[in-house]
Amino acid sequence: MTFASILQRRDGEIVQVAPGTPVRAAVELLADHRIGAVPVVQDGQVIGIMSERDVIYALRRDGAEILDWPVERVMTQPAITVEPAVGILTGLSLMTKRRIRHLPVVDGGRMVGFVSIGDLVKARIELIEGEAEAMRAYIAG
Repeated sequence: MTFASILQRRDGEIVQVAPGTPVRAAVELLADHRIGAVPVVQDGQVIGIMSERDVIYALRRDGAEILDWPVERVMTQPAITVEPAVGILTGLSLMTKRRIRHLPVVDGGRMVGFVSIGDLVKARIELIEGEAEAMRAYIAG
């Protein structure tokens, strides 16, 4: 199973922000969509990711004034990305090693999806459950 197979199940909308978006607006977007991170995109290319952690660390370091800063001042950059053909086990390993929870999926320099570690775990569980059911059916048949 690859990142492409995960993206095929989606509606195509990718919540994203521009680098000049105020942190306050990006935080509202995270809350409204109940998500933990958002890719920062400029001219179709991912230049960073702003996560809940980035906001918390910046608040601790610089105070509430960061809410008026542009996202590019608090985002993590450069973004670690994967291509659609990458397998989900490779993605899970990368996320674990780098201690990140979100990966932009990039094809030809353009972002085609944004996947969380929860998406990968869910896909992996579905695959394992499907294999187990096929094995049970084979044994019973």
